[in-house]
Amino acid sequence: MSSPELVEKARDRVRLARSEGGENAVPGLVLQRLLDPVATNGIELKTIVDKVNAGGRITPEEGLWLLSDAPLLMLGEMARIWQRRHNPEPRVTFVIDTNPNYTNYCDADCLFCAFYRKPGDTEEGYSHSVDELMGLVGRSVDRGATTVLLQGGLHDDLSMDYYLDVIRAFVERYPDVHPHLWSAPEIGKMREVSGLTYNEIFAQLYEAGQRTMPGGGAELLSDRVRARISPKKQSAAEWLDIHRAAHGQGLKTTGTMMYGHAEQPPDIIEHLECLRALQDDTGGFTAFIPWSYKPGNTPMQRQFPEYPGPAVYLRMLALSRVYLDNFAHVQASWFSDGKKAGQAALHFGCDDFGGTLIEENVLYEADHDVSTTPDETIEIIREAGFTPARRRNPLYDVIETY
Repeated sequence: MSSPELVEKARDRVRLARSEGGENAVPGLVLQRLLDPVATNGIELKTIVDKVNAGGRITPEEGLWLLSDAPLLMLGEMARIWQRRHNPEPRVTFVIDTNPNYTNYCDADCLFCAFYRKPGDTEEGYSHSVDELMGLVGRSVDRGATTVLLQGGLHDDLSMDYYLDVIRAFVERYPDVHPHLWSAPEIGKMREVSGLTYNEIFAQLYEAGQRTMPGGGAELLSDRVRARISPKKQSAAEWLDIHRAAHGQGLKTTGTMMYGHAEQPPDIIEHLECLRALQDDTGGFTAFIPWSYKPGNTPMQRQFPEYPGPAVYLRMLALSRVYLDNFAHVQASWFSDGKKAGQAALHFGCDDFGGTLIEENVLYEADHDVSTTPDETIEIIREAGFTPARRRNPLYDVIETY
């Protein structure tokens, strides 16, 4: 689909939202403005600094200027202002977690993914039973995991009962472990196989014991980018609708972003604006977590063979902290660009170091092997000049300060 057609689709969504009472989070609402070559004309750094110092909200055009033109260290200082505003204590949290997968069968065929296998692949594909999955979880719990972030491919053979049984098994077998489960694309698959509405799905998940959901599947909330990297996956509007429904049923979720591939700077701001607007409406996001695309073994590797590196990573984190003024937490996704870059991120607006990742498979399949330990994480945080604090779950409840 061409850019003019995508812009027109965005305009249609804006008109529809306004005619129905108008939620704020409407994809395409600012992208068309930011694509104008003169969108940032007349913007001055001092005006933005004064606004940040006063606790004011920056505009999409100012965000675009910060992303493209602001001195990195000055942007980092503005991010620290918002970091201290939300989290005045010099404390950085982390969690002992694990990221197993229940299936790698997937029909989305995302071009950035090296993890999935097509349904029917009997050599490398798998789909775990509930008992098998609980065995994988148990190994990590024995090593101290207090949160399990569980996601998988989009697999037609798994019924709604399967997802509910997984939650019930978590609650029964590991009552002290927080199940941080699924993602918006998986909720979309649940709707396909069950015929239920999003509200009905989340009501059942909540009743079974789920309280939080990761923000996976967001990638870039710009449909022109999604058309290039994941054309078979849900639209930006659908991702936002699913998170809105989750918040409405009492679940908390995270916002995420994968950058460093087909996007341009206006697409980054479009993404952040969608998240900020939905947070204004629902208040249901706990944190924002960006990471860079890893090309290894992916279908997009030839087209995008490199990822941006730590300087861009720090700029993205700092910009996100300034732009997402209504998010309490921004996570230093150290697994994306390494532990040293993650440590630096604590001075670019981040108040959380993320998880120790006892098990992680998605980036591993892209030749990006990452792990740390609680002791190493504590030392990294201390070296950066902060007090380490362990959080029990994705709701940021602190259970131990070191």
